[in-house]
Amino acid sequence: MVPREQAEEAIVADGNGKEEEVGVMGLSAVDGGEEHGGSGAKLSMKNLLWHGGSVWDAWFSCASNQVAQVLLTLPYSFSQLGMLSGVLLQLFYGFLGSWTAYLISVLYVEYRSRKEKEGISFKNHVIQWFEVLDGLLGPYWKAAGLAFNCTFLLFGSVIQLIACASNIYYINDRLDKRTWTYIFGACCATTVFIPSFHNYRIWSFLGLGMTTYTAWYLAIAALLNGQVEGATHNGPTKLVLYFTGATNILYTFGGHAVTVEIMHAMWKPAKFKYIYLLATLYVFTLTLPSASAMYWAFGDELLTHSNAFALLPKTRWRDAAVILMLIHQFITFGFACTPLYFVWEKVIGMHDTKSIYLRALARLPIVVPIWFLAIIFPFFGPINSAVGALLVSFTVYIIPALAHILTYRTASARMNAAEKPPFFLPSWTGMFVLNIFIVVWVLVVGFGLGGWASMVNFIRQIDTFGLFAKCYQCPKPTVPAAAQSPLPLPHH
Repeated sequence: MVPREQAEEAIVADGNGKEEEVGVMGLSAVDGGEEHGGSGAKLSMKNLLWHGGSVWDAWFSCASNQVAQVLLTLPYSFSQLGMLSGVLLQLFYGFLGSWTAYLISVLYVEYRSRKEKEGISFKNHVIQWFEVLDGLLGPYWKAAGLAFNCTFLLFGSVIQLIACASNIYYINDRLDKRTWTYIFGACCATTVFIPSFHNYRIWSFLGLGMTTYTAWYLAIAALLNGQVEGATHNGPTKLVLYFTGATNILYTFGGHAVTVEIMHAMWKPAKFKYIYLLATLYVFTLTLPSASAMYWAFGDELLTHSNAFALLPKTRWRDAAVILMLIHQFITFGFACTPLYFVWEKVIGMHDTKSIYLRALARLPIVVPIWFLAIIFPFFGPINSAVGALLVSFTVYIIPALAHILTYRTASARMNAAEKPPFFLPSWTGMFVLNIFIVVWVLVVGFGLGGWASMVNFIRQIDTFGLFAKCYQCPKPTVPAAAQSPLPLPHH
């Protein structure tokens, strides 16, 4: 194996995006565990901005990816749920999501530890969630993980594209939202050139800064704007609206479908365990103040405005927030699409190709269906709840919980586990009970009731606006008074 510094330089230079062969604990066959970026590593601007794999890189990636456009729809969810339920469900699903992200990280470490003991190398291979399921539980679990994960990431990318068009409309309404979707679809297609999650270092940092600005802009602008005259806070009023809002929050804190890819990009993946929880705690400081302030200021008016920008006055501060969110949504589009690129590369045999240009060309077919679906279903807000109920519920809650139970169901598996139960829940029985609770809760409340409510709401949007809606929830143009009444007949 080449020395670590040379290997890292080669990875960045050829754009391959693959890791040097480092064990799950961060140990290399050459250096016995010296971490990337240490004192012996060659420091360059390229590595500083482009090639990340530290604990901080993973934290920025998780926090940046967890909350993007959904920040703008949470006030809409509060209007459906009411203030108390909105706050409590954010806390509940935030901690629930952190737990299942922890389970995914444990299963990744278990899978990789077993494979490394068998002498299998991952030097030119990015491990993905469906491969973890295949290695631990067999081909049927692989198929389930692949189907749910890919479909969720596909629609997650669709949602980012819809959000781009929805947001830019509040700066420039001379073009309708569908036209903006065409434009941003072409822009987001450039993510095919980003090799892997190693290369999101600077983007994750900037993305989190952009989200932080937008969240606090929403909170401060709402408070300064004050409560609108006649504001009412009647939520929850209907079960359909209540469970639609609840599944949007489930979706908000279910953004860890890319956990395995982020872990694999780390120099020491075993350090990931509590990163998602720490990222969630920071995200609470963004979502709770902004959603609460917006709901306090505008109340039930948010029920017909799924994008929070729609109700705030046009100022340079709002325009700055819109532009920053557009850039962040481009980054999040890349986060959601990159695992899909990996899957597609593996299917067509291009995953080991060193040329970034050939890989970029091979990835382009993935962008086309995303573009098309964003044009068919431009329902910003309601589509989040539908995806949350039907896909997120299984992808990042039910499947990880069940997979953990089945992986460690035998005494020998528990005895030889690469990761023992955490210090705050040191019992295998306690872990299994919590996992069973998650499976039952999400299956009944998230998938069952949430699926019913979100699909009813989604179908209502189709009935109201139609498929391929040209400008979803756009204000109707005002008709001049002169055009409303016929001109008087001329007198002769």
